[in-house]
Order: sequence, then C-alpha cells, then structure tokens
Amino acid sequence: MIANFGLAALWLAAALAALQLVAGALALTGRGHELGGIVRPVAVVQGVLCALAMAALIWVFCQTDLSVKLVAENSHSAKPLLYKFAGAWGNHEGSMLLWVTIMGLAGGFVALVERRLPEATMLATLAGQAFVSLGFYAFLLLASNPFERLDPVPVEGMGLNPLLQDPGLAFHPPTLYVGYVGLSIAFSFAIGALITREVGPAFARAMRPWVLGAWIFLTLGITAGSYWAYYELGWGGWWFWDPVENASLMPWLAATALLHSSSVLAARNALRAWTVMLGVVAFSMSMVGTFLVRSGILTSVHAFAVDPTRGSFILALLAINIGAALTLFGLRAGSVTEGEQFAVTSREGALVFNNVMLTGALGIVLVGTLYPLVAESMGQKVSVGPPYFNPATAMFVVPMLAVLAVGPLLRWRRDALARLRPELLALGALVLAGLGVAVWLGAGVLPLLGIALSIMLVVASVLPLRGRKLRTVRLPLWGMVTAHLGVAVALFGMACDSAFTVERLVAMRLGEQVAVGPWQLTLKTIEPIAGPNWTALQASLEASYQGGTPALLQPEARQFWAPFQSTNESALKTRWNGQLYTVLGEQAQDGRWQLRLWWKPFVPMIWYGGVLIALGGVLALLGRVASDLRRIIARDKISYRRKRQGR
Repeated sequence: MIANFGLAALWLAAALAALQLVAGALALTGRGHELGGIVRPVAVVQGVLCALAMAALIWVFCQTDLSVKLVAENSHSAKPLLYKFAGAWGNHEGSMLLWVTIMGLAGGFVALVERRLPEATMLATLAGQAFVSLGFYAFLLLASNPFERLDPVPVEGMGLNPLLQDPGLAFHPPTLYVGYVGLSIAFSFAIGALITREVGPAFARAMRPWVLGAWIFLTLGITAGSYWAYYELGWGGWWFWDPVENASLMPWLAATALLHSSSVLAARNALRAWTVMLGVVAFSMSMVGTFLVRSGILTSVHAFAVDPTRGSFILALLAINIGAALTLFGLRAGSVTEGEQFAVTSREGALVFNNVMLTGALGIVLVGTLYPLVAESMGQKVSVGPPYFNPATAMFVVPMLAVLAVGPLLRWRRDALARLRPELLALGALVLAGLGVAVWLGAGVLPLLGIALSIMLVVASVLPLRGRKLRTVRLPLWGMVTAHLGVAVALFGMACDSAFTVERLVAMRLGEQVAVGPWQLTLKTIEPIAGPNWTALQASLEASYQGGTPALLQPEARQFWAPFQSTNESALKTRWNGQLYTVLGEQAQDGRWQLRLWWKPFVPMIWYGGVLIALGGVLALLGRVASDLRRIIARDKISYRRKRQGR
C-alpha cells in the first residue's frame, strides 16, 4: 500500500513538472499569459509530492517490506534501524529519488520566497527547473523505478553493502545532493536570465544564496566523505583521486568560481558572462559526476550504486540539458556584456585570476578522470592517479593561493601594489620562513610549498580585519576570513600528512611491543565479539605517546553475514599534533597477528579546515540573507509610505 502511494505521488509530481514547464513557456510567449499564475503553486505542490514519495520509500525500508524489490536487494530484517533508514538512498534508485526530492523541494522554495526578479525571469527560471526535473522523473519512472514489486515475496533480504553500514551514510550523500541540487537552481536562474536577457545585479543577488548554500553543503559532503573513506576503508588515505571523489570535487571547483563571480556581479555589476557561463558549467559537472558514478563505465573503490545498463539514459540527460544550455548561451552571448570595467590590479582582477586557476584545475581533474575511459575505448588500459593529479593541479593551485593571500587586501575597481608593499614583504618573509622550516624537516617539493603557503595564508586571511572595529565587522567579511583561514588549516594538514607520515606493517604476538613514530604499542588481547549482523575479532592495543599514559585502541576485523563480506574497522587515537591509525589484519601461520600502523602528523587539520571553510560559507550566507531581508523591508516601507501619501 505504502509503495503504491509513493509511486503514485512520483507520477503526479512528474505530471506537475510537465505542467510547470508548459505553463511557464506559454506565459513567456504571451499567448498563455494567464497561465503564469499557476507556475509557482504547481512548483510547490510538486515539491511536496516528491517529499511524500521519498517518505514512502524510507517507510518501506524501515518496515523491511520485502515485497519491494529495492528493499529485498538492499536491506535485511537484522540490519540496525539507522541503516534501514539511511539505506533508502544507499542504492541506485533510492539515491536518484533523493536527488529528485531535494530538487523538487528546492524549486518549491524558490517559487515561494523569491520576489526580487522580474516575474518573466522567474517564470523562465521555474520552467527551466521543470525541464531539468522532467529528465530525472523520466529516468526514475521508466528506467529506475524505486517502488518495483516482487512476486513471490522473498523470505529475507540480501542486506546492505557492509562498507555502507556506517553513520556516514546518513550524512554524506544527503549533503552532497543538496549541493548538487543547489547548483541546479543556479543553473535554472542562469537559463531564466538568458531567456529574458536580465543578466544583472538583481539576477546575481537572487542566485547567490543558492550558490553559497550549494557550496557549503558540497564542502561539508566532501569533507565528511573524505573522513568516512579514511577510517572505513582501512588504507589510511584521505584522498586518492578516485573517480567518485573527483565527481564531487569538480562541481565544488566550479561552484567556488561561480560564488566569487556572482558576488562581483551582485556588488559591482561586472563579470556577467563569467557568472552565467559558470552557472551552466557548475551544474554540468554535477551531471558529469552523476554519469560517471552511476553508469559503471569507471571503476571506483566506493561507487556502490552503479548500473551500466542505465548509463546511456543519464548520458542522454546530460547531452540534452547541457547541450540546450550551451546552445542558449551561444545564441544570447552577444547580448550579455561584461558590465563595469576594472583594472587588472584590483580585487575584481584577483578574483578573475583565481577563477581562471580554478577553471584550469577543473580541466585537469576532468581530463584525468575521463582519459582512462577514452583509452579503454581504444583498447588500452590506463590508470591515472596521484603522479598525474598532484603536480598538474599544483600548477594552478599554487598561483591561486598566492593571489588569494593578496586579493582581499586590494581595492575594488583599481589599486596599486605599491600601496601594499609592507604587507607583501611580510607575507614573502613568512613564505621563506615556512620554506626553511620545511627544508629543515625534510619535506618533499609539493609538501614544502604547502607548508610555506599555509603559514602565509594563516596571516593573510586575518589581514582584512586589521584596523577595523571587530564588533562592527559585517558577517560576509567574517565569512571570507573564516573560509580563507580554513583553506590554510586544511592545506597545512595535507602537506604535513604527505611529508611526515610514518607507516609500519608488523606481525606481533600477544604481549609484544612495537614503535611507530613517537608511539609505543603493545598487543594485549585478540577476542571475538558479535554485532547485530556481524561477528568480529577485536584487538586490544595499549598505545603510549613518548612514554606517557597508555591509551586503549581496539581495531576490528569484521565478518558480515548479510551480505557475506569481510571489512576492517580501524581504531584511531587523536592528539593535537596528529593521529595514530591502527588496522587489524589476519593471523599468520606462525600465530602472529598482522597489524598496519600509521602515525599521521596534523592530519585532523584537513577536516578541521574543511569545517572552517563551510563555517565561513554559513557566516557569509547569514550575512547576505540578512542584508537582503533589510533591503526588502526597506523597499516595502517606502512603498507603503508612498501609498499613504497618494503617490
């Protein structure tokens, strides 16, 4: 019953999306002007129906309704309730329904609250959002029905991939999807502005909160996903340039460029073409990532929801959506001017330079991700990994970070570097000091640069606050300072982990002791334990830092039986200056136990930095929303006074 209700709600939402598209298009032509009034309510109801469909899918998972094929293939009665709940999107069909649900709710929210743009531009925006949504509805209903039934009903389900049975499943995918959908809203705003030729500050102010929100959630999603893979997969790495990792990084790079470009357009009426084009590119990267992750054409260590048979459908959606947008941009590009002019040496100039660097890094990641596919189609097996990505991206990231340090200190429109001579000398001295420290400690070239630049960025990020009364500093400035400080913190963690990590693979008997970095570890016991749908061998390790008080670490080697699969559960000990990482292996024939041990200096700073970057985005978003609300309230007051005065 619940499954049938969810499917019906999904069909109704698709029908309303078609109505929203047709009504919006006809209203723009003038032949169906009266239809414009139904577009906003239809968008809201569509979002509600999508939410009901998603709620129905979650319900059948929580109840373990094995008459639903998706539940039977991805759940089990013995699975903990959290993973039954989150398992609703830990699969191909459910994750796509979550995507559509967030898209529908976001479109409904835009229809409810956005009043800053001309109505024609809003109708075009909502029609564009419906056009994108229809493709995903068609994909779900025709190729990936999440409510497909089974007859006869199986006695028990197959269970969820053990690697997904982690609290990260409840957080990581939804945050990423909110980010992707936020970019779809930015894409729709860009399409609406192009159709009506209303590319200006009002368009940027309307789009900016959505870009900022998408960027925040993408940052949190990537940070959470990196940490999840780090402790769950048991190989001690936080980033390996995996295709799925790249699929989330590419939209983030484009969104970062779009965020800065839209801010310049909103505040200074410049970079119009840049903003529109980046709006198209950012969502295009989300679509490319969706294709890569779900088509099955690339192999990933954590691509759990692949389906090769449906890759062509997603490719068709990508071609239609992106092709149509690029065609529209090409037709209307002549009418989109760059707006106000500015000097090369200015804050706008610094932002343009960094946008070019971000776009270059995006191109490097895209080429490296797609090249194995192209090579395989020609009969060659090629693996592209860190030896390509690290130096290639560094060519763009290093200059970008150098300009990032100086850009916020420059004035708008026009400035001279001579005015910033003291600051530039001080920052240069910090870079040299950082290089000296890194050389003394024996770091490699890229980690050396990372440490030096991170030290410089820590100081540079707070320089915009110099000479200001902190109580009067606006939230967007606090947001910029916090985000840039987060970049410095994350970069320092990355560089230190790459330069100073100590790894040991050992075989130990009970009672034996081994050293890794400044730690002394003793293997105390190996004991069997049991969970709700798994059994495990649990090691007890006493770890002492430089002879201090011992801490207990308990890594596990788990054996799941629904489905049958072995996993490793790492045990971590975090200090202010790094993290001890331990993994239990198999028992050798001589009775010794294999253990993998890492001492990773300052590695937690990678994720602390990611959180700081997202926090900076939150502060900026709150400041922008508050500013927009004040502007709306002031406008309404003026309008009310004019009516009272009879004007």
